[in-house]
Amino acid sequence: MDDLLKRITVDPQICHGKPVVQGLRYPVEMLLELMCAGMTIDEILADYEDLEREDLLATLSYARRIAPES
Repeated sequence: MDDLLKRITVDPQICHGKPVVQGLRYPVEMLLELMCAGMTIDEILADYEDLEREDLLATLSYARRIAPES
């Protein structure tokens, strides 16, 4: 899982410091919204050809890491 998380970066100079897919400027938040709206990983990859499957898995891993535990 830690290898996946290396794909997510936070830089105050990129996208106002929001977490993004490294080197692509796709905010984690936007990718999560697509998945929550019902898009599959394959559909997202078809629409955003520069993304890789591991980028979306990293997005999910990042979200899990920052989600509060109840």
